[in-house]
Amino acid sequence: MSTILNTIADHARVRVENAKQNMALDIIKEKALSLGKGEKLFYEKIKKDGMSFICEIKKASPSKGIIDPVFDYMSIAKEYNEGGADCISCLTEPKWFLGSDEIFKNVREISKIPMLRKDFTIDEYQIYEAKCMGADCVLLICALLDTKILERYLMICEELGLSALVETHTEDEIKSAVSAGAYMIGVNSRNLKNFEVDLEIAKRLRDAVPADKLFVAESGISSIDDVRAFQKTGADAVLIGEFLMRAKDRKALLNEMKNV
Repeated sequence: MSTILNTIADHARVRVENAKQNMALDIIKEKALSLGKGEKLFYEKIKKDGMSFICEIKKASPSKGIIDPVFDYMSIAKEYNEGGADCISCLTEPKWFLGSDEIFKNVREISKIPMLRKDFTIDEYQIYEAKCMGADCVLLICALLDTKILERYLMICEELGLSALVETHTEDEIKSAVSAGAYMIGVNSRNLKNFEVDLEIAKRLRDAVPADKLFVAESGISSIDDVRAFQKTGADAVLIGEFLMRAKDRKALLNEMKNV
């Protein structure tokens, strides 16, 4: 049975094959390794005391369509930096989220804080791409990667000095993430198979994430009360997209969330 996630992943495979025609895997790997090993700045930001805020830049989504018709992403990035965001998540998936590598690179030039390249990783090529783009972190989705592949991708991230946010939606996926060696586990309140949101999933699965791993609550946050609820669960970070993207004053909203 085909799902939205499968469709997006299939398109990601086409994108990767096209990218390989322009630059072969061995070349981009060499280029990424030549940049030196990073210091996992994204992980260190999330690891600090208190709940961290990962603020997302995205123009659209499969479930909501166009979120921000204007989408002045450079201004949005500046607001996040000035508003005290701990990290930025920037979509690079082009078809359904209307993101791009170019958007990421432009934001990277002005952003002083760690950045997550948010895409659908189905090939190690994308990890090397992320390093070359200046990313501090990549997203690895358990629904797309079995434990063995996830473990290999985490080893590549380690070699490059990239942080890895391993995304889960079920207890079995959390077990897979832990078994693969994940140290930063996100629980997505959105089911990527049908894009339905249920915040209770992330709250319920909080205790399934081992105490020695960082817990990130992803997606679906639409109020200050939601932020407060995840703070009570002991979340190390929340990843917030649409709620911030639709705000008239993102700095004011971010400040309010940081002071719950």
